Amino acid sequence: MNPTPASRTSKASKVAGGKTAGGTAPGTVSWREVVPAPVVLVSGPEEYLAQRARQRLRTLVRGQQPDVELTMMDASAYTAGELAMTASPSLFGEAKLIEVSALAQMSDDFLTDALAYLRSPADDTVLVLHHAGGVRGKKLLDAVKAAGAPVVDCQALKKDSDKLDFVRREFKDARRSLDAGGAQALVAAVGSSLPDLAAACAQLISDTTGSITEETVDKYYGGRVEATGFKVADAAVSGRGSQALATLRHALATGLDPVPIVAVLALKLRQIAKVKGASVTAKDLGMAPWQFEQARKDARHWDSESLARCIRLLAETDAQVKGAAKDPEYAVEHAVTVIAASAGR
Repeated sequence: MNPTPASRTSKASKVAGGKTAGGTAPGTVSWREVVPAPVVLVSGPEEYLAQRARQRLRTLVRGQQPDVELTMMDASAYTAGELAMTASPSLFGEAKLIEVSALAQMSDDFLTDALAYLRSPADDTVLVLHHAGGVRGKKLLDAVKAAGAPVVDCQALKKDSDKLDFVRREFKDARRSLDAGGAQALVAAVGSSLPDLAAACAQLISDTTGSITEETVDKYYGGRVEATGFKVADAAVSGRGSQALATLRHALATGLDPVPIVAVLALKLRQIAKVKGASVTAKDLGMAPWQFEQARKDARHWDSESLARCIRLLAETDAQVKGAAKDPEYAVEHAVTVIAASAGR
């Protein structure tokens, strides 16, 4: 026997967390906190976060309805009537989870059918729409938001402060302790790619016990390009010349390109110049609080004349390591030597 309309509505409420597409708009929600609803919009170009949002929704729906029927659609290859057919009640009344990708390339047929679907979402169904960005489909996105559907914001994490927040939350969710130095070291070591950063968090959570510190991160990821560059720069700007040169020579001997090292040195000196002798805050300079405090600490080793001279030197070194010099490794070694000798004068 097929479920009655009332029973289907009850099941839909259970699967979708009791929300309706025409109810109060919950607005933007985190991918970590989104719950099933009749329609959910996953919006933004960061595919990894979108993937995590979709996986969370699958897990929550299956927790309520283990027999849920999952269907995946490509909006760019959509044919008219496909959505209504997929969402229509099945013979045994199973709940349905429909995931639609490629909204940024959606066909005209999908736009027409999706707008119609929003006016009357199917019972027992959670529809997850993923739009990776761009102007295509704005009419549908506006209609989804106006209908009160939750919107999961999946923007790329470009700032170190955002990546630090991501790392801290990964460890918090796993109920593991991570100190400030460990978080900063992890972002410096593997922060160029969000999937890599997430994988590093998972590895440390799985393979270690106790609090994660800078030493723990260094044991696992100390050989990464970003971490090595920052180690050289940190030692150089604080006047630890022997340590800076030893780290640099080891990095060059293992094949590290001089270009990213020069870039990190330049970044460190620019940060010092920004904070030196100025009444500014981290927010004023667009810096993470930990970066701001480190730059202020480093600035104690520098006077304005030495700082200006080394910044000019790095501009010349940057050109040399990019082809202007016959020996780029000597160029960066010379720059590190001069910077370390200039600190503290």
